[in-house]
Amino acid sequence: MFYRPEEGHGLPHNPLNAIVAPRPIGWISSRGALGDNLGPYSFCNLVAYVPPQIMFASTSSKPDRPQTKDSVAQIAESRVFCVNIADGAMRDQVNASSAALPAGVSEFEAAGIASAECETIDCPRVAHAAASLECRMTRILRLAGDANWMVLGVVTGIHLREDCIVDGRFDLRANGWLSRLGYKDYTTTTSTFEMERP
Repeated sequence: MFYRPEEGHGLPHNPLNAIVAPRPIGWISSRGALGDNLGPYSFCNLVAYVPPQIMFASTSSKPDRPQTKDSVAQIAESRVFCVNIADGAMRDQVNASSAALPAGVSEFEAAGIASAECETIDCPRVAHAAASLECRMTRILRLAGDANWMVLGVVTGIHLREDCIVDGRFDLRANGWLSRLGYKDYTTTTSTFEMERP
């Protein structure tokens, strides 16, 4: 099968959602003039080691945030954000925080998610996340299409949950790395293997 995206695929569900998978979920926390915000984004990844840099993309809007969502709007104000990493045990909290709440309503409070203050930036983080990466925004890029934005940031501080440090390595195999597969499908990665590079 071959199709051009602009012409459609003819399938009952968009295959693009599942082709690039699994995708890490960046659980993005931010603080703006209207308060604290938390939302999951499955277009998220580390993009450089030195200095450490990360990106996430927002691909929709909401009625009270024309052309964007709360996370992007608040990061444009504050120029900081935190990327929280959830393990499989937190999947229900991650999902609950995806509700399209009005701007100014905290997903932390609405979903009963404990927050803590970041160390290097004025921003909340998920208190019990497996890891939290405090970031200073470097760029917000408008992408092709309606309401598509990419946020890039430099990591200024990293929190690791103590039980996720196993034999000197960050390891989530106990509850799995929570990832998006596409459609309504998610996974927790608990099986890993090592390979030496040639």
